[in-house]
Amino acid sequence: MGSESSPNIPILNFSDPELKPGTDSWSETCKKVTRALEEYGCFVIEYDKFPLQLHNQVLSLLEQLFDLPTETKMKNRYEKPLNGYVGQIPKLPLHESLGIDNATSLEGTQFFTKLMWPQGNDRFCEYICEYAKVAAQLDHTVTRMIFESYGVEKYHDSYIDTTSYLLRLLKNRAPRQDEPSLGFITHTDKSFTTILHQNQVNALEVEARDGSRINVDFSSPSSFVVIAGDALMAWSNDRVLSPRHQVVMSGNIDRYSLGLFAFNNGTVRVPEELVDDQHPLKYKAFDHLGLLRFYRTDKGYTSKCPIKAYCGV
Repeated sequence: MGSESSPNIPILNFSDPELKPGTDSWSETCKKVTRALEEYGCFVIEYDKFPLQLHNQVLSLLEQLFDLPTETKMKNRYEKPLNGYVGQIPKLPLHESLGIDNATSLEGTQFFTKLMWPQGNDRFCEYICEYAKVAAQLDHTVTRMIFESYGVEKYHDSYIDTTSYLLRLLKNRAPRQDEPSLGFITHTDKSFTTILHQNQVNALEVEARDGSRINVDFSSPSSFVVIAGDALMAWSNDRVLSPRHQVVMSGNIDRYSLGLFAFNNGTVRVPEELVDDQHPLKYKAFDHLGLLRFYRTDKGYTSKCPIKAYCGV
């Protein structure tokens, strides 16, 4: 674990029934959300309205999914960047993941379920889609708070209307004695926002602005982590941090997790309200899916900051 003095990622309570736009609780939380994203690029949400039964069902279904033969899982192909099967990588033996595009729509989840279980698996389809909708609802709340904090809530609805969600289902196997503990390489997310949920195994490390690493504890069934992606950092004109993070495994229990990534299908631009003398414009308007394609090129993959290489002023 980090040193004694290492900072902790803020934990924000989203369970308050008063947490509605216009209330004191809402405006207070808006400030905390923005402060956390500017300082750390992420925060933990405590959300006790998330049903424990859904948590348990979803995690047992992930075990069932990853027990399928590798050739079945490999049918999950890259139609769009980032949404296919990743696994069997010699340098990352502990990592396997699959992607469901448009996971909040029944069609998206059905398409994926049919690939994995041609004979059908209604439970998987139903619970995973229900989970994606809960996580997307949390994401809507968070993004609305971000837009409101910066005084640009008038753009929020059109942002949400042009956003779709990719749900990645992830397994990090517990390392064997002779194996390296790296579960996934250090990276930043290319999304606008990412919502993470997991079983009881903590393995996420986030880099603070000063380069120190923070172990994020979100092992409670009612905990989620929100991470700002490169697209949000650009949209905020560099106010928000898109933090570098990685997965480092320890212990002997496999980690199962779900990442819901928000991608905008249109053009993302810095609101004019966020450009002033202190914050000159840092990014040109950009095509979000174009950023994903750029990231898969050599130039995008090797650049220190892909978003700046792609659309920096």
